[in-house]
Amino acid sequence: MQDIIVSAAAPDAGIAIVAAITTRLVTEARDRHDFAPTTTAAVGRLITGAALFGGTLKGSERVTLQIVGDGPIGGLSAESWMLADGAVGARAYARDPRADLPLNSRGKFDVAGIVGAGNLQVMKSYDAGNPYSSVVPLHSGEIAEDLAAYLVASEQIPSVVALGVLANPQGVQAAGGIIAQVLPGADEKTIALLEERARAMPPITTLIRDGADAHALLHALAGPLELRAHRSVDIRFACLCTQEKVERVLRGLGVEELRAIATERNEAEVICEYCKHPWIFTREQILALAENIGGTEEPG
Repeated sequence: MQDIIVSAAAPDAGIAIVAAITTRLVTEARDRHDFAPTTTAAVGRLITGAALFGGTLKGSERVTLQIVGDGPIGGLSAESWMLADGAVGARAYARDPRADLPLNSRGKFDVAGIVGAGNLQVMKSYDAGNPYSSVVPLHSGEIAEDLAAYLVASEQIPSVVALGVLANPQGVQAAGGIIAQVLPGADEKTIALLEERARAMPPITTLIRDGADAHALLHALAGPLELRAHRSVDIRFACLCTQEKVERVLRGLGVEELRAIATERNEAEVICEYCKHPWIFTREQILALAENIGGTEEPG
């Protein structure tokens, strides 16, 4: 099934909903990083959340979700932004990709246990205006509940958030999510209906495993509400790393450190923490970077 984000609204009820299938996205993130099973579930939920948040972005806007907790995973981060072809690009990493825990008492991945207690930071950059950043305490460590709590606490938007990753030793079987937001003016009856539908709806991964696409996820939550203005956007794994950005990082080490690296080895390898792409620099390239720094320094 194709990875896609679909958004719609029920204007009469005052609800906006966005749903996504992210099975291929989570699979690629897992394969690039060799995530352990519980880490796959945690990162898969977060990158799905980032994709859902990014479904309405434009131009060079970007959203970053970052969790720092005291659990074994240490921390994890996911980003989404609009690609040149109009699709949504997303990437993610975990501080300890091999962190893992036994299944919890409900037979589910122990995402809360691997994340622990800590904070969720949401950063948004826009084409116009200043970047936005907000930090909130983790509500449960389950990620979906944490994103819902963030939307209420920082953006005053009552929301339902459901995220899911179904995986086994052979790989990711299903992944996706849905966010429903209550718009200003919605009445209590509508909010109660949405909450009732969310409680009664089967798990996201069960629906996807049984063949539901993103449109079906929307209607599974909306129920009798009339949805309008469906918008579909493709989503795929992507990265923002470039040769120039890596060179900038290396120059930040300073002249002496770069010269020491060039003395010790024939080449240096810098691996992107998000996509794991190896950037290789020869001794000559490293020395050239050092000389470039030296050429911009004031005489002593």
